[in-house]
Amino acid sequence: MTSTVDTGRAAAPASSPAPPLDVVSLRADVPALASGLAFFDSPGGTQTPSPVIEAIAAALTAPLANRGHDNPAQRNADQIVVDARAAMADYLGNDAAGIVFGRSATQLTLEFARTLARDWGPGDEVVVTRLDHDGNIRPWVLAAERVGATVRWVDFDPATAELDLDQLEASLTSRTRLVAVTGASNLLGTIPDHARIASLIHGAGGPGAGGHGGGCRARTVFWVDAVHLAAHVRVDRAALGADVVVCSPYKFGGPHLGALAADPAWLEQLRPDKLLPSSDTVPERFELGTLPYELLAGTTAAVDYLAGLGAGEDRADRLTSAFERLHLQEQQLLTRLENGLRALGAVLYSAASRRTSTVLFDLPGRPAGEVSLALAAQGVNAPAGSFYALEASRHLGLGDDGAVRVGLAPYNDLDDVDRLLGALRNLR
Repeated sequence: MTSTVDTGRAAAPASSPAPPLDVVSLRADVPALASGLAFFDSPGGTQTPSPVIEAIAAALTAPLANRGHDNPAQRNADQIVVDARAAMADYLGNDAAGIVFGRSATQLTLEFARTLARDWGPGDEVVVTRLDHDGNIRPWVLAAERVGATVRWVDFDPATAELDLDQLEASLTSRTRLVAVTGASNLLGTIPDHARIASLIHGAGGPGAGGHGGGCRARTVFWVDAVHLAAHVRVDRAALGADVVVCSPYKFGGPHLGALAADPAWLEQLRPDKLLPSSDTVPERFELGTLPYELLAGTTAAVDYLAGLGAGEDRADRLTSAFERLHLQEQQLLTRLENGLRALGAVLYSAASRRTSTVLFDLPGRPAGEVSLALAAQGVNAPAGSFYALEASRHLGLGDDGAVRVGLAPYNDLDDVDRLLGALRNLR
């Protein structure tokens, strides 16, 4: 996990360097590694540590019912939810009362797009970028089209993989209702300058600018898709300057689930579609139907597992420490990986100055799909494609087929990287 972005957190007092990550022990905690495969497909989903698997099983084998307080089964369910909100609040730097769970980040974004668009109309505008996963593009495009709002697109430089912030600034007007930007590109790893983006957005119409209609403008919502970022960087919603951050625990060792973080006071202003008997309190107002308690238990375990890789007095401090250690580990692997790829003559598309340890590349003269299949035959999982970042892949000139993507996770080691490079040499 690489933390090459300034999250805006206060600098820690000077101290001795963080001890190196114990990768051997970490790998022993991941049962899937017993398969002998080398996994470089973590941007699509990580392998699961045993404590997470055990937490899911414990939730399913203990007394469990719908949330309540009348019996042990109800209390177990309620406590699981409370614990999961607290865990994700620590993970995303948010108030636990503003943590919303859903089936996936995409599902949450689609639901919120429909809700927010009720207050949009002709003349209103939304801004999306070609750097993003389609899960942070299409929901806003569809919502805008339904109400006659205008969609403004922001490009990135194919040579540097950097988002064009000048174009983003030029796209902001007094009618901008929402700006959707990736936390980090799941295709290229690029981490945009969120602090500058937030400053541009808030300067263009900003917080507390009033409500829709009556000559007043509503605040421009800054929506950050942190699905890829949150697996690599210690995220703090307020430090990012974001109104909303969404992520997916299965990208950092947890189960398949989506989580959203926002200011509870802002959530109070929104009225989503919901069943009449269901709770109207925030954040339950946005959670449709019964929550998957076992997956929430696994989410808490995933956060605690990562926090356990660090040191500190509380979970938030331990997470900060853990990401520092993970960053050092990933930088070592990333240097070996990129040097090896260049030595093989690979074309690297991941070139941004601030990025995660995710590398998109091609071998000249070899179709990406063919390379991926050949790697898989040698026990190395490094898939090829556009990975739902369709606009980005097309903007790079790679079409819908994309290229080979290699993503590093905490359980990767130097032997994994050497296996990948060796398998590529066999292709050459």
